[in-house]
Amino acid sequence: MREQSLRRANWYRHVLAVNAPAALARWLTSGGSLTARLKGHSDAFRVQVLHQHAAPCLADEAQVLGFARATRCWEREVLLRCDNTPVVFAHTVVPMSADASDWPLFSALGERSLGTTLFGDPMVLRGALEYARLRASHPLARRARAAWTAEGRAVPEEQLLYARRCLYRRRQGTLLVTEVFLPTVLKLVPRTSNTR
Repeated sequence: MREQSLRRANWYRHVLAVNAPAALARWLTSGGSLTARLKGHSDAFRVQVLHQHAAPCLADEAQVLGFARATRCWEREVLLRCDNTPVVFAHTVVPMSADASDWPLFSALGERSLGTTLFGDPMVLRGALEYARLRASHPLARRARAAWTAEGRAVPEEQLLYARRCLYRRRQGTLLVTEVFLPTVLKLVPRTSNTR
């Protein structure tokens, strides 16, 4: 039972509950498209797809999606890169019951940003943001660390990772996006346009 509880995160509606550093809290609470904000902090933004396939949703996602227990969903995981540095690990789940009329572009996103699609569609309803500190044992913390370590960047096990998630609705479909912020996001600085 204890092992299962360590694999869950406590999600809160207010960012103060996770006690994130102030600079990171600004990233966690930023409104609008995270993609647009990251583009404003880099010369070259890119979405690197890690995988997109059917998989069981996580235990702490099931209830949000309306399931009594973890159920098979479509899963997409990507790294968001600014100037080739990974700064956010993003995890999306869509119930298998969703069809192409609910999320018409999901299966064909490739390396396009999901955020751009969500914020550009007037039919998409966005829920409230929720925030969490992810222990090293949480599946998303493990996956984020593995993706980051593959870049040759070691992440100390004791370092907490902060995440936010949001439930989106379109027609009869739901879609849950969780974004895990890597410490490298704190090194980003806004790009200023050259007005000469």
